[in-house]
Amino acid sequence: MKVFLVPNYYKNEAVESGLALELWLSRQGYEVAWAADQRSKIVSTPDIEGSDLVISLGGDGTLLRAARIVGYQEIPILGLSYGHLGFLTAASPDDTDILSVVSDALTGEMHVSRRATLAIDVFAHTDEGEEQTLDTFALNDLALTRGPLSDMVEFTITVSGHRIDRLRGDGVVVSTATGSTGYALSAGGPIVSPDYTGMVCVPIAPHTIQARAFLTSPSDVVEIEMSRDRPSIPAVAVDGVFVAKDAVVDRVVARRGPGDILLLDYGPESFYTSVSRVFYGVHHDR
Repeated sequence: MKVFLVPNYYKNEAVESGLALELWLSRQGYEVAWAADQRSKIVSTPDIEGSDLVISLGGDGTLLRAARIVGYQEIPILGLSYGHLGFLTAASPDDTDILSVVSDALTGEMHVSRRATLAIDVFAHTDEGEEQTLDTFALNDLALTRGPLSDMVEFTITVSGHRIDRLRGDGVVVSTATGSTGYALSAGGPIVSPDYTGMVCVPIAPHTIQARAFLTSPSDVVEIEMSRDRPSIPAVAVDGVFVAKDAVVDRVVARRGPGDILLLDYGPESFYTSVSRVFYGVHHDR
């Protein structure tokens, strides 16, 4: 059996815990591999092939990196919190014995939470007029925001061919239920149960009092098209990583992804426990 570790290399505690885990896992007969250190100038492909479990050691950003590495391979991800938020993670070394949590994950004692993803197409063009298309996926969200010139952006939102509105403002977030507690929540969107498989659309600081967040069905397609009447250069971030940085974005299309991400936790109630802990400051004993 193979375990793949994805630590936050900027946090010494996370790396040290990874080394201790590697020693413990090796003594149990498990093969261990590590994700590449993003600080290194050496670019290498993570050897995730054949992995049975991925362990993220860091905050939610580290878990999102683990999800990008896993993609649609449906390898379970166990998140261990060494960050400030840790909403998506299953346990923290401050609250529980990490080795017991990893042992539960390896023996199938943890609940598998299937998390819907986004399949995203970004259509852009270069200054020379060359068209570009980028296909990517997100576990959390797509954010189209005002770009380096800091201009207000104007765009039209369409859902499955039905025009919703033309908006001006700082942008829009399209998130999964998992991402509803991230950027979408900060922009005024609702907290959504991870069982929901549609999308959450939240305008960011719209220049109107009428625009509201809305939810789509799982089969809907959300299209965001930049206005040609009021040209602007937006920035597009997918799970917090900017894409199409060397081109001008014309249109973005988001739909439910063809596969899910598998997160390990201690049951469906873990989501509401995390909501209570992170957003209401209530602490619970597992």
